[in-house]
Amino acid sequence: MWRKGILSVVAISLLTAAAVAQESRSEISVQGTGFYTKDSTGQGIRQQATDTGGFLVGYRYNLNRWLAAETNYGFARNTQQYSVPLGFAGIQSNVHQFTGELVVKLPSPVLFKINPYLLAGGGALVFSPTDNNLVAGADTQGKGAFLYGGGADLPISRHFSLRAEYRGLVYKSPDFGLSSLNTDAVTHTAQPSAGIVFRF
Repeated sequence: MWRKGILSVVAISLLTAAAVAQESRSEISVQGTGFYTKDSTGQGIRQQATDTGGFLVGYRYNLNRWLAAETNYGFARNTQQYSVPLGFAGIQSNVHQFTGELVVKLPSPVLFKINPYLLAGGGALVFSPTDNNLVAGADTQGKGAFLYGGGADLPISRHFSLRAEYRGLVYKSPDFGLSSLNTDAVTHTAQPSAGIVFRF
């Protein structure tokens, strides 16, 4: 009797271990992105940012079937252009993106093998002027950001998927520490992206 009990416990343990081993909870993603920022106006200053591209690297941990936690680093380079009462100023900068978000996975459509999801979170955008910048006194500046978006994964094998995603970032326009360029306005960056995901 006790031998059957031990064998049952061992069998259940082995099956549980095998199921956990087969369940891929971690994902690493690499995506190419667009970076499109809405114009903003405030305090007599009009601010525009050039459209550009960049990349996004992320790590996602699947807490269960429908919920995951994710962190991302993104990079882009653009030029912030300011129309001020006395003229025009342009500051080229590297934009570093650091975000963390919760991901809610939606039921998959019956006819398609895609895995859709929604995401929301926050983080920071760090604007770092490049050597091409001609505006004296411009300094590196971080701006807190609210993040929302969604996307879908298309599995191509057990460990790999293709990903298409849209992220929206809402934050205060940068002024690089210069009061003469401060619009005190909120802006929005649209960040569509596509790339590949590795699950392990």
